[in-house]
Amino acid sequence: MLEVAALVIAFFFAMNIGASGTAAAMGPAYGSEAVKSKRVAMLLVGVFAWAGALAGGEVVRTIGGGIIPESTMQVDVVVIVLAAACLTLFIANIIGIPLSTSEVVVGSLVGAGLAFQALYVERLLVIVSFWIVIPVVSFALAFVFGKLIQRLEKKYPQLSGVGKWRRPLAILLVICGCLEAFAAGMNNVANAVGPLVGAGLLDVGTAVVAGGFFVAAGALVLGGKVLETNGKHITNLSLIQGSTVSFTGGSLVVGASILGLPVPLTQVTTAAIVGIGTAENGFALWQKAVIGRILKVWVVSPLFALAVSYSLILLFNSGDYYTLVVIVSVLVATIGSYNLYRSVRRDRGTTMRDGEGI
Repeated sequence: MLEVAALVIAFFFAMNIGASGTAAAMGPAYGSEAVKSKRVAMLLVGVFAWAGALAGGEVVRTIGGGIIPESTMQVDVVVIVLAAACLTLFIANIIGIPLSTSEVVVGSLVGAGLAFQALYVERLLVIVSFWIVIPVVSFALAFVFGKLIQRLEKKYPQLSGVGKWRRPLAILLVICGCLEAFAAGMNNVANAVGPLVGAGLLDVGTAVVAGGFFVAAGALVLGGKVLETNGKHITNLSLIQGSTVSFTGGSLVVGASILGLPVPLTQVTTAAIVGIGTAENGFALWQKAVIGRILKVWVVSPLFALAVSYSLILLFNSGDYYTLVVIVSVLVATIGSYNLYRSVRRDRGTTMRDGEGI
């Protein structure tokens, strides 16, 4: 029964990965009308995400046994890890916080490792360091490319996507979008099926085929809204700028996948978008609240999943209700204190606007 539950949760998780992360890869191409049909865009995403998943074996092995020992990855632990990841994403969706699936799954695994006092700390530190380094590299590359694009567009105005240059630039954007979808499948399929491999429920080959199928299905069936949203949000990028973002993010994530490192594609791509924007508008862009929101997501994603996973193991596996009560109390107190702080600031601002403050 637990084995069936683990498979169902994992494949449901894979579909959501396809719908949220993978479908976004074709957003620039769809938003700029390089691909005018939503069905064609989703089909391309599904095909290349599945192809990427078939090449994602190294990341699957890392998730399956490179963070906590395989001896710890019993079926009941896998169910808890996957349930914690899904629950974390569900809660985040309700309150409107975009979380990274890679960070959520790694956080859930770390929570399990802490609960059983079995954790490969050195490997974890390498993964976390790449979470910091790769977005920084993505920003730097996109910034340099952005400056180069500015010079080229001044010298050759047709590179902005007008006239006879539009079609080849549109094709380039679609190709780069397919690369990003490939990278998403290659890296993110492990988040769903890696724990199944660690528990011995599936071998690596079967896991990437099955996981890739459900990632692709999620992109095809559930990815329409994500595609629409991302397409509308990034239409301010020119064709060549969109190609730069997709190529930069996709290439870096493929490189990390070859090394077996789960990395947050969304943050890598966002860093590239910020790099392009900074090259065009200067560092005034950094004053926007979105930068602070991105940084918060990087911190909140793994820690929240860690707390949920650790708490569920204490509840269902260890029976340590006292520690569980303490953890829940700390979480409630933290959330309550933060909301109280925001309320006080809001009330103080209202009072001062009304002329009653000092």
